[in-house]
Amino acid sequence: SLMVDVAGQIRKEKVILPSSLQGKKPNSIPNKKIEDPVAGKVNTSSVATTRQDLNGFYLIPPRVTFGVLKEGCTYATTVIMKNVGVNFSRFRVKQPPPHTGLRVMYTPGPVAGLQVELEIEILALINGGKDTGGIEEVSHDIEILTETETLLLPVKANIL
Repeated sequence: SLMVDVAGQIRKEKVILPSSLQGKKPNSIPNKKIEDPVAGKVNTSSVATTRQDLNGFYLIPPRVTFGVLKEGCTYATTVIMKNVGVNFSRFRVKQPPPHTGLRVMYTPGPVAGLQVELEIEILALINGGKDTGGIEEVSHDIEILTETETLLLPVKANIL
């Protein structure tokens, strides 16, 4: 029970459940679009009785931190976008602005119950703006537009 602690004593504070157990996804904005009734629905007896909503994507890892980068070099990492639903879904990535140095490479198309790899690439450049002491922080949320929601992938890096 959540009312008592491990020693059997009544808790003084309320237990805060993680968002994954509450059925919420961090860094996502639900779409207002009404779902199309013929857009690749799967209606089998195994999913007919489920009460939870089996759709959407999860990002693994949910955020990207490049760390300290050398100016003038290009770095890349891979993020897995996993389809956790029973229906096939489509997505597209809104490319970040050029001044961030970020670029997302992926293969467009439907994701049918599997996963897709997104390659996040950053060209480490310091913009000639104000003097920051030789270090510039790049921080941007990459928008991934799906049929049901907009996922935000936070990307951070420090450029020397």
